[in-house]
Amino acid sequence: MPQQETFLHESVNEVTVEVIKTYDPQYAREVFKNLSEEAMTSVALALELNKIYASEDIPSAGTTEYEEFLWDELSESAREDVRQSPILNSFFVVCETRNGKTEELFLSTDWPSADRFAKERLAQAG
Repeated sequence: MPQQETFLHESVNEVTVEVIKTYDPQYAREVFKNLSEEAMTSVALALELNKIYASEDIPSAGTTEYEEFLWDELSESAREDVRQSPILNSFFVVCETRNGKTEELFLSTDWPSADRFAKERLAQAG
């Protein structure tokens, strides 16, 4: 797997929440495919799509078109310095380990939204 780095690793009441930064778009795509509707909504809010597009230009949530639209916007936002060759894409993945099982719960291209999501999960565990 391409390089990744841990940005947060905290535990509360036997629940561990971790935020990793990854440069692997295939891994990010797999995480994205498995996000809950709540997480998809959080991704859309973090991307501030309503500031970029008119509401009629955004496909209806819960549709395949919406998921593809959201992934395209996420991928575009993930690009780091476009002058680099090859161009790097970076993503933050929020993982939660509970009862020995780890799940990827959130995907973002910015640290503040990933940190906020992770802290909310920790607060729920507390």
